[in-house]
Amino acid sequence: MYTASEKKRENIAEYILYMWQIEDLIRAYNLDIDRIDSEIIAQYQNLTDTQKRDLHEWYESLIDMMRREGVEKQGHLQLNKNTVATLDELHRRLLADNKFATYAAEFYKTLPYIVELRAKAGDAKAGEVETCLNALYGILMLKLQKKQISEETMAAIKQISTFMAHLSNYYKKDYNNELFSDQD
Repeated sequence: MYTASEKKRENIAEYILYMWQIEDLIRAYNLDIDRIDSEIIAQYQNLTDTQKRDLHEWYESLIDMMRREGVEKQGHLQLNKNTVATLDELHRRLLADNKFATYAAEFYKTLPYIVELRAKAGDAKAGEVETCLNALYGILMLKLQKKQISEETMAAIKQISTFMAHLSNYYKKDYNNELFSDQD
């Protein structure tokens, strides 16, 4: 909850990846708030009792949403889908505005990787931004599992990361109503 709030303010792509990780963490604990309390929340020694209670309530509300939205086994919460959609809408606005030519150039450097990833996705097609986020999340999971990642894949991820960093920076500016007040 505290990490999520900070990430949402500072880097929207990291926030989305973090929230997807939280969804998977909740699934790993079988949506069991008691296990999350004892095995996750209790480990935070630096939190006050009030902060731990707030964290418990945050996890509990996410569990409730996951159940109501039918994403107990897979998929993403609507609030996370909405954030991705907002980011995708900003991406389209940036591409449509000649003022952001540097952003467009970064996107077109990334586009071959997006096309390749979408081709591999089969029926599970996603938009350009979501495809990039899926790639970053996939690499995160591979790293957590200590799996080997090819140099070619790492080169693609580096470009995707650079592109998403630009988009996240523009999101932060847009969120603070600064985006269209300065130049690219």
